Order: sequence, then C-alpha cells, then structure tokens
Amino acid sequence: MLTARPGVPPARSAGEKRGRRMSTRVVRPGWMEKPKPLTQAAKALALVVVVLLVCVPFLVIVSTSLASQREVVDNGGWVLWPQDPTLQAYRDILEGGIVTHALGVSAGVTVVGTLLSLACTVALAYALARPGVFGGKPVLLLILFTFLFPPGMIPNFLLVKELGLLDSYASLILPVLINVFNLVVLRAFFQGVPEDLFEAARLDGAGDLRVLLTIVLPLSKAALAVVGLFYAVAYWNAWFYASLYLESDHWPLQQVLRTYVIAGTGLTDTTTGEATVNAPQTIQMAVLVIATVPILLVYPFLQKYFTKGVLTGAIKS
Repeated sequence: MLTARPGVPPARSAGEKRGRRMSTRVVRPGWMEKPKPLTQAAKALALVVVVLLVCVPFLVIVSTSLASQREVVDNGGWVLWPQDPTLQAYRDILEGGIVTHALGVSAGVTVVGTLLSLACTVALAYALARPGVFGGKPVLLLILFTFLFPPGMIPNFLLVKELGLLDSYASLILPVLINVFNLVVLRAFFQGVPEDLFEAARLDGAGDLRVLLTIVLPLSKAALAVVGLFYAVAYWNAWFYASLYLESDHWPLQQVLRTYVIAGTGLTDTTTGEATVNAPQTIQMAVLVIATVPILLVYPFLQKYFTKGVLTGAIKS
C-alpha cells in the first residue's frame, strides 16, 4: 500500500491535470480570439487594396493638376507622375477671381451653417432628451415624420421664394438647418448622461442652460465632433440648392467645380463680362484639388473625437 510522504503533495492523474488546465483557461468569445495567420494576411491584403483604390486616383488628380498641358495630352489625359511640375493651372484659376470668390462663399456658408446647425441641434436635442418636457413627444414624432416623408424640390423652392430667400446665402442654410439624423444621434447621447449629474447640479442651484453648458457639452465632445463634421461636409459639398436658389455670380465652389468638370466649360466673369478659358484637364483637376483639400485638412484634427463618437454610438445602439 502506497502512502504519501510528509510534505509532498499527492500525485495527480493526467485527467485531473487536464481538467485543471481547462478550468483555468479564460473562455473568450470567438470574435476576440487571435486570428489565424491566413486571416491576418487576407485582412492586410484587403487593406492594401482599399488604400490603393483611394490613394492612386487622388495621386493621379494631383499629378495631372501639376502637369503641363502638353504632357497631359501626350499621356492621354492623365499623368501619374509629372516630369516638369508647374503651378500654372492653380495660378490661372485663382487669378480669374471666380474660383477665389466661390471658395470664400463655400467657406463662409460652411462655417456659419455648421455653427448655427450645431447650436440649434444641441438645443433641440437636449430639450427632447430631458424627461417631462411639455410637448416633447409630439414634437419628436413631428420631426421623425419629416425624416420619413421629406418634402420635394418644388415645395422647398416655393417656400424659399415666399420667404424672400432667393439669391441669398441664407437659402443654403435655413432650409437644412437641422438634420433629423444628427438630432436623433445627439438626443440618444444626451439621454446616456447619468441622471445623478443632473440631480447634483440642480442641488447646487444650476439651471438648464448652465447644466447644458458646464456638464452635458463637455461630456459630449465626441458626439459634437461627429455631428459637426457631418454638417461641415454637407455644407461644403452642397451644390444642388445653389443651382436652384442662387445666381451664377454667387455660386459656391462645388457648383463652380461641377461647371468646370462635368460641363467642361469655363465661366463668365461678371466683373469684366469676359469669358474665362475653357476648362482643360489640368484646370479641372486643379479645381477638384482645391475643393477636396480643405476637408482633408480638417479631418485629422477631429479624427480622435470622430472615432470615439462613432464607437460610442455603436456600443449604445
């Protein structure tokens, strides 16, 4: 008969050891497991393909805008890498005054429209997020009704005309001042703020405006960055309403870009009455670069908040 020695733990069988290892192993969901090498290689390949699909066309656009007209013609209309880079196309479009004025119009409409839209959306979303607000549910249902059944082009035009907004920059801002999707996103985010913070603020004698400015907005930087970026991109890229409500001398940059690139013709300078040069390939690509770069320069500063806001919204949903 075998007896255990004093101070020596009893031997464990192979089954007991295997069961102990299995019991101490951390069980994680399948999507948290480390992917296999083949899966990692497939993801890397897909990422490289996506990056090439995005970067190569942009590189071609920038290179074509920097190439000479002869080099563009010799290469069939597109240049991947210019042999003799020149800024003549940019000088031509900026000296004409049309693109410069349109750039100022787009920048002004984007900045003013984004600030006004953020202020109105935040105020309405905060009011609809607080419980017990008088008429909150009917107003929310009315807003959602406009999201499901938006008005058409003719009612919008008649409304702008009756309000006397034709040929004014307000026609590009007021009809689209509040976006329903952005309003719903901010309302859901405000509803996720802990109620204890509101109760503590009210005990200190803070009103709704002070609670909004000192508690809610500092906690909502990520959501505000996402909504603000959505508004800014929408105002910057807007061209359809400009073609309906504004005369050509008040057009924003995107409408001028459409005329240069799609129509393939130049514009008439309203100050001199002379027609600008027809839009060759280099002019078209230069206007396209000018219209794209401002948003690309803004995004890196908002990337941290943008990513956090998108992830927060995905987790809460």
